[in-house]
Amino acid sequence: MTSKSDNAAAQAAQVPVRKRRVPLWLWVAGPLAVAGFFGWQWLYAGREVDTDNAYVKAERILVAPQVGGRVVEVAVGQNQPVKKGDLLFRIDTQPLEIAVAQNEALLAHMANAVDASRAKVTGTGTSIQAARETLAWAQRDLQRLQQLGDQQLVSRKMVDDARHAVAEARTDLADAIAAQSEAAASLSGKASTPTEDLPDYRAALAMLAKARLDLAHAEVRAPVDGVIGTHDLQVGEFLNVGQTAMPLVAADPVWIEANFKETELAKMQVGQAATIEVDSYPGVKWKAHVASIAPASGAEFSVLPAQNATGNWVKIVQRIPVRLELDGADRDDPPVLRAGMSAEVKVDLRDAPAADGATAVAAGQH
Repeated sequence: MTSKSDNAAAQAAQVPVRKRRVPLWLWVAGPLAVAGFFGWQWLYAGREVDTDNAYVKAERILVAPQVGGRVVEVAVGQNQPVKKGDLLFRIDTQPLEIAVAQNEALLAHMANAVDASRAKVTGTGTSIQAARETLAWAQRDLQRLQQLGDQQLVSRKMVDDARHAVAEARTDLADAIAAQSEAAASLSGKASTPTEDLPDYRAALAMLAKARLDLAHAEVRAPVDGVIGTHDLQVGEFLNVGQTAMPLVAADPVWIEANFKETELAKMQVGQAATIEVDSYPGVKWKAHVASIAPASGAEFSVLPAQNATGNWVKIVQRIPVRLELDGADRDDPPVLRAGMSAEVKVDLRDAPAADGATAVAAGQH
């Protein structure tokens, strides 16, 4: 048994071991695949950037009354489409109508006061003329009595009474002139000043205009076309001035806000073409273009910005909001885009629009 085993081992040792060779096609295909990958990266990957951190945006208007009051009518419900000028809700108009009536009465009172001041100016003019004549008569009478008094033909009492009469006449004249000045002051110094130019009348007119404007604002209407959002406004509620009553999402404009990494913005410019795909409509694409690039990252606009100069720090690639505007409907019945929908965005970096004046200046500064 041992001899047979030794012979078998000797024969196996004499058989040469063949080495496994790598096929030639692998030596060729491997470098080609690597070169192709980097070529693809250089030709295509560097020509566009994409992100799925993008969302449909629309103007969101918080509708609030310009006058306070009790709600007497709510004309729209949740998710209801409205046109510009449609009634949304109405505030109780009775207090506002009373305010209009009060200011109308005040304006009429001011007009009557102006007429009274003009009449007073005219009346005091007559009083001034009479006071001047009385003063002239008293002065002549005093002069005669003084001459007779010097000749001792009249008593000293008569001369003193004449002097007193002159003083009274002067006082009456001064009072008449003061009364005329007071009446003229309420007419801006001239009786011929038009009523519409008088300050008090203009103030009363402005108060009436404000009261009428408040009455008009009792009916709150849609400022733009859109859709009413979620609200719980009920008849009987009291709203203060500026208190949000309901949200309104405008139907136009609608845009896409894409949050690209800061490392992807080196070649991005305003005006470059983009393609939009919304998750709600698979396979449907929209054409768009870069409308603007935010001046700062989203973190800079947060209520509590990151304080990277304190504590431990970990570098995180920031994202910059980019606004993309749709180029228009490229189909007869485009799907409805609603604010908040998720989207995927691709921007073609090969399309380099001509820089405008502001961009050229900014580039020159760098």
